[in-house]
Amino acid sequence: MKKLLEYGGIAASIVLIAFGIGATVIGFDGRDRVRTELGREQIVGTPDSTIPNQLVNTGSEAQAFAKTMRKHTLEATGGKTYAQMPRFATADGKGTNDEKAALKDEKSGRPVDNAARNIWVTETALTTALNTAYFAESTATFVIVMGIAMLLTGVGFLILTLQVLRGPSAVRESRRPVREAVATPH
Repeated sequence: MKKLLEYGGIAASIVLIAFGIGATVIGFDGRDRVRTELGREQIVGTPDSTIPNQLVNTGSEAQAFAKTMRKHTLEATGGKTYAQMPRFATADGKGTNDEKAALKDEKSGRPVDNAARNIWVTETALTTALNTAYFAESTATFVIVMGIAMLLTGVGFLILTLQVLRGPSAVRESRRPVREAVATPH
């Protein structure tokens, strides 16, 4: 039974080390993929952003650009969000939610949609993608850290397991040089 536990400790250590290496590699690959895909889009920060004239190719830059897009969209819609804007267009430009008071399409006779609401549809789609890039890069960084932690834990368990396999006398012997070094004056 003792041998089974000892070899189980070695196996568990090897599994932790393997998962640690795998997670670290996957994390670096994920972070690189986010940055490659963002760079491919050739998004450049606007002069009024926190990243002026800078290529958006990291998760944090994507998040910063998403905030700037929201600011621009609020400016374009008079400070109103999609849900606050009227659904249909009117002749006076104020808009309405009443189909009967809305402008009518000459061909179909249907109420004309408020075109300014489409700005929010586009903004929401784009900022969601940018914020997802931020989240994906943050997750990849977390995976890298956890992979390194698993790797170090596995190495630590392996060292402890091998010490146990060598027996109690090996543990005493491994401590002796430390005591002697401390006791020896320089």
